Amino acid sequence: MPLVVPRKVTFLAKSEYFTSPGLKGFIKKITFIALGQVPIDRSGGKRSEAALLTGLRLLKENHCIGIYPEGTRSPDGRLYKGRTGIARMSIESGAPIIPVAMFNTAEIQPTGQVVPKVRRVEMVFGEPIYLTGDPTDQELLRKETNKIMETIAALSKQEYVPNMYASDAKDAIKKSQLEESEEEE
Repeated sequence: MPLVVPRKVTFLAKSEYFTSPGLKGFIKKITFIALGQVPIDRSGGKRSEAALLTGLRLLKENHCIGIYPEGTRSPDGRLYKGRTGIARMSIESGAPIIPVAMFNTAEIQPTGQVVPKVRRVEMVFGEPIYLTGDPTDQELLRKETNKIMETIAALSKQEYVPNMYASDAKDAIKKSQLEESEEEE
């Protein structure tokens, strides 16, 4: 997506991408730094607040930031419940949200694969979404985030799972796989 957008897109990337050990970790770190990505700690509480403040600072400096509202890759191709930070940053900064649906990303770079396969990613850009209101109103943030995710689901034609985060779906899949392997033993 950053290759087709006329301005630089800075992604807020999980800090683990910058601290992984070994050669693979070093290559990942150098790649993310070269692409101008900003590390954030998403572990909750004050650290998550710091990530939001980093995003707000970048928006104030007129950067275009990219956010994956699910917070992680989908474990099964479905679109999951979004995190409300995207709505909060939009309301606080006044920046519009441009919803984007990307296709074929799981085939180009499956989870765990460092080097992507060279293929074309199809993208559909939606109309800008402008949000207003009280950025501390959790009910408003949830409602607006759900609308954003519904817009992305319509653009991507993905099944939308509004009642579960992708991280919880990953945990449930791992637990199910572990239980299956224990039953086989």
